[in-house]
Amino acid sequence: MAEGSSGSASAANLPPGDPQLIAMIVEHLKNRGLFDEFRRDCLADVDTKPAYQNLRQKVDNFVTTHLSTQDWNPSNNKNQMRNGLRQSVVQSGMMESGVDRIITQVVDPKLNHTFRPHIETAIHDFLSGDRREENPSNSNLTPSEQPEQPEAPAPVTGPQTP
Repeated sequence: MAEGSSGSASAANLPPGDPQLIAMIVEHLKNRGLFDEFRRDCLADVDTKPAYQNLRQKVDNFVTTHLSTQDWNPSNNKNQMRNGLRQSVVQSGMMESGVDRIITQVVDPKLNHTFRPHIETAIHDFLSGDRREENPSNSNLTPSEQPEQPEAPAPVTGPQTP
């Protein structure tokens, strides 16, 4: 991976909250496909939520009403009509409030129980990679000069079969 050697080593030198560190972590999350996974997860149940169904109905009604006021003839520019309709929908404010309600119903419930654990694990893996890469440079230090490492749990071994 590209973030392996130079990216991880420089991440260890950055303080928490540093924009460069945040960008590196976000890139790591993207490379793992977490954002795509979250998007698929949300899209899978968005159309079952009342906020989506209400917004869709409002937009359908708005479009029907808007188009009923338009006189159509073949010389009209469809793109101009489409753009005018789009601007009217945006200016009405229904999209903004409707999307906020959809986020409340679809994304918010998943934040703490679904997204956060995945993100925390990915960040931990990213930062753990930093520590593993720092260790070789510390191999010339005496044991008393070595930085403190958290104790790793003892490996569990089962019965050996020949």
